[in-house]
Amino acid sequence: MSILGAIKIDIDRNASHESRLETAREAYMKNPQQMTSILARQCGLTELDVIGILPSELATPLDVTRWEDIIRSFEALGDVHVIMTNSSGVLEVFGKFGNFSQTGPYFNVQTKSIDMHIRPDTFEQIFAVEKPSHMDGISTLSVQFYNKEGSAAFKVFLTFGSKAPTPERRAQWDAIRKQYAIS
Repeated sequence: MSILGAIKIDIDRNASHESRLETAREAYMKNPQQMTSILARQCGLTELDVIGILPSELATPLDVTRWEDIIRSFEALGDVHVIMTNSSGVLEVFGKFGNFSQTGPYFNVQTKSIDMHIRPDTFEQIFAVEKPSHMDGISTLSVQFYNKEGSAAFKVFLTFGSKAPTPERRAQWDAIRKQYAIS
């Protein structure tokens, strides 16, 4: 097993989507610490597919029509860890949300520590996710935004492993999860 928590998966790329989902589910249950993006790639799935197979108590679907309220709720959290990924790389930043504005199709977050220009028209689903960190297995709490292609648009981590979530951080995450959960 690597530092990323991945385990080698042999999968028939011609297997049905349902079969690949089942393979991913089994692999996740064997090692919930692995990165969902790597598991998706290994199984020929989207990361959204993999998030969708997680038990509901670990991946709560949020109301994507309330994306702006969800993003604005991050301002009260203080410092968070944000990850944006595309096919060319990964960008990670630690900072505060705030100073929101809208320009054309972009919803902007522009503080001293975070400068993001987000395309909410690309959002397909949002999840509140709890899962073990791929680095140390300690629980992480995040809100993850997925685009129409099934890729992570960005992820906001309230905790990022290395130490257990404080009761305050867990309460903040639970409040977001409960307020915006799809009923």
